[in-house]
Amino acid sequence: QVQLVESGGGLVQPGGSLRLSCAASGATFSINAMGWYRQAPGKEREVLSVKSNDDYTYYADSVKGRFTISRDNAKVYLQMNSLKPEDTAVYYCNAKVGPSIALMDYWGQGTQVTVSS
Repeated sequence: QVQLVESGGGLVQPGGSLRLSCAASGATFSINAMGWYRQAPGKEREVLSVKSNDDYTYYADSVKGRFTISRDNAKVYLQMNSLKPEDTAVYYCNAKVGPSIALMDYWGQGTQVTVSS
């Protein structure tokens, strides 16, 4: 079992920055990858960035060049720069847990990011 706790969301003006943090606890030895997703009202949850145990890094095109993921074992961070109103969403920390042939997704509680003037 893995528990994820997020922090760092809030209200920011367009062009501003936020840094999200997530800490995993429990069976962290079983984590294969950690990352960040978001979901805006009326839209599907989308992957933003993932960093695997072997240091493979993925960024969605929508955030490439603006967001940066970093990870220290069971902690993962998302530095968000040049924020736009369309970045407004609930942001979720994710951990992929278990054997690689049968990974399970664990999620943080979500943190609201609102970009507005």
